[in-house]
Amino acid sequence: MTTTVTQPVLSVTGIRKSFFGVEVLKGIDFDVRPGEVHGLVGENGAGKSTLMKIIAGVQPADDGVVSYRGEEVHHAHPRQAMDAGIVTVFQEFTLLPERTVAQNVYLGREPRRRGLVDQRAMNTRTAELLSDLGVSFIEPHARVGSLTVAEQQIVEIVKALSFDAQVISMDEPTAALSDREVELLYAIIRRLTSRGVAVIYVSHRLKEIFDLCDRITILKDGALVSTDETTALTTDELVRRMVGRSIQSYFPDAVEGTAVGEPRLELDRCGNAYVDGVSLTLRAGEIVGIAGLQGSGRTELVEGVFGIQAFTRGSMRIDGAPARITSARAAVRAGLALVSEDRKAQGLALGQSIMDNALLVVRSVFAGRTAASRREVPGVLSSLEVSSQGVDQEVRFLSGGNQQKVVLAKWLLTGPQIVLFDEPTRGIDVGAKYAVYQLMRDLAAQGKAVLMVSSELPEVIGMSDRILVMHDGELVAELPAGSAEHEILGAATGASDTGTAAEGGAR
Repeated sequence: MTTTVTQPVLSVTGIRKSFFGVEVLKGIDFDVRPGEVHGLVGENGAGKSTLMKIIAGVQPADDGVVSYRGEEVHHAHPRQAMDAGIVTVFQEFTLLPERTVAQNVYLGREPRRRGLVDQRAMNTRTAELLSDLGVSFIEPHARVGSLTVAEQQIVEIVKALSFDAQVISMDEPTAALSDREVELLYAIIRRLTSRGVAVIYVSHRLKEIFDLCDRITILKDGALVSTDETTALTTDELVRRMVGRSIQSYFPDAVEGTAVGEPRLELDRCGNAYVDGVSLTLRAGEIVGIAGLQGSGRTELVEGVFGIQAFTRGSMRIDGAPARITSARAAVRAGLALVSEDRKAQGLALGQSIMDNALLVVRSVFAGRTAASRREVPGVLSSLEVSSQGVDQEVRFLSGGNQQKVVLAKWLLTGPQIVLFDEPTRGIDVGAKYAVYQLMRDLAAQGKAVLMVSSELPEVIGMSDRILVMHDGELVAELPAGSAEHEILGAATGASDTGTAAEGGAR
């Protein structure tokens, strides 16, 4: 990390912003220095996105001053900010998938020769920018739609550098990346800061904040809580300032009276094209976590259970009766629910209302229950503490945490007995995470069975009654609640024989 104190390259002072009479930024002071990674954290609704949009020229401030390189600036359009060297890489990419890398990098600014686009010059300049980042595996002429999410993230950064960016803001840059891809992003960020580029880093992943950032600014309810050197903060103190509770109470205990009952889901040597020989038992009243590295088959396992990638061998039993689940519709009818890892692409219709989203599955599978379910929606949303302007509000205008709660409401209305969670807290703030964890505990207390896939080991450890570990498409170990991270990683990497082979999944 860079620790040399220099004058800020960008600063905001006394920034205020209101929407419909509600003040969402309350006199914020914030700055970032050359060569620094400055973390910006807070719950959804804390004001992070609004502050970033003001810095990026997307929205004007109602009051306050934005200064860049020592001079007050008033960027009325993102292009003005970008031309000045202030670029934001938003969580939702702005790339055109059918165009090449070079065409995306220089979109609207194509170099020309004799009145025509100079493709050769564009490719050459893009290759130079990629080389500056130490990236040799992306070709300027490659179609963006053929790239991985991590590679598209790099293209966005290259596009920023093509504006000679001095300040790059990154909004949840690792939300959809694997661990290996996260390390690549780390290396690129460090290369940028070594050249004096200032990085504003927004993330809900606290490990990344402590790994990368020189300073951390915390916002809460639109107000500035604090700005400190990273070395002056602990994870516990950071969480306490963000949400008002200690990290020790981050994972709620089991609801009093929760009892583990009879098997709800049993798999015996199940397999498909992605997983093989999977045997496990999931009982009423328990939460079972599935850990493993990216590509180990965790998502493919729950998709097999849910019929998306149906098992082609082995047998399944639900509540003691033989079951053959070959489609998502059959899974829902059998009492299963799947909270998928990508809520925007797989879980929600972003342009539709909260009500319509909550009723998506009921309308599709249990059409005759639609009217009754409609009456239940307000109560379910209230129990989940969804913050919105009403059931007619479009889901796309909700925070990530509230969007996830709408996904949960959609499934709760089907009355499931087995709930599969795939990365249930990805991209949501710590307060919303706690609400999801409490819901899991409540489901278990009601006698439902919960199977949770997560890349966050503290989440797996903090929430699981048992931990199953996957490696290369197979369940390789079963570990007790509270197992250490090194034990889980040892089994996940094949480096140890920790735990019991998950044959039958019995306790």
